[in-house]
Amino acid sequence: MHSLPTIEQAQRQASLRFADLGIDSARIDAEVLLCHVLGKSRTYLFTWSDKHLTEQEQSAFEQAVSRREQGEPVAYIVGTREFWSLPLKVSTSTLIPRPDTERLVELALEKMGLGEGKGLDLGTGTGAIALALASERSDYQMLGVDLQPEAQQLATENANALNIANAEFLQGSWFEPIADGEKFDIIVSNPPYIDETDPHLSQGDVRFEPDSALVADENGLADLRYIADKAREYLQPKAWLLMEHGHDQGEATREILLGLGYEEVSTQQDYAGVDRVTMGQLKG
Repeated sequence: MHSLPTIEQAQRQASLRFADLGIDSARIDAEVLLCHVLGKSRTYLFTWSDKHLTEQEQSAFEQAVSRREQGEPVAYIVGTREFWSLPLKVSTSTLIPRPDTERLVELALEKMGLGEGKGLDLGTGTGAIALALASERSDYQMLGVDLQPEAQQLATENANALNIANAEFLQGSWFEPIADGEKFDIIVSNPPYIDETDPHLSQGDVRFEPDSALVADENGLADLRYIADKAREYLQPKAWLLMEHGHDQGEATREILLGLGYEEVSTQQDYAGVDRVTMGQLKG
């Protein structure tokens, strides 16, 4: 009798352990972790489901499963997360890219206009938004800025790994590293927007993510307000600003943009029908 589990057994046992803890994505999490440990695709798991793990594989898988049981996000355990079909390296110095943020990318692509242009992504983290836009628009030069040196380095590594040449990344606070007088055809941002008293900060994946990428003053509106105000100096006439925010911040963000003189201000929903992105156009 073989004491080591088969691929199917290992996957099923891990999935049950996750489900017992109330993890919604139990089956997928088990698959992703096993693929990572084996260095194989999901297809391999199904094709070779009766193949036994080696002692080394079983030990590594048990370590990964234990980390997930303690609540650590799968993306941090495997070191990657897919966004806009781009495999991105992630680290604990950056936010994990979320599927909801792909809505920001879609809306930005609609507003980027025809022909060459320059785009700015503030608080770029892994570089997810800037790289997604750059991958779709080779005629655009994307610039990403992040306060954390580790994030700037990681985003640059992601650009290099994906051979995306029309995106570069700078380290600094918001607009600080940008040359005076430089203008952009679009500015996007997924800034910190969670209030420091929000109970969600002690739940789920965000417990492991950096507070600096999550929390903002003024009920979570401080960075949204600062970006909207300052962006007016860096946008071309008639150019667009798009910002992601919390589900209950649409009205407040619209009021900020309208108060600063932006036109065509609107809030758009994500795929779950939740307010997610507010955008406005600089006066011409």
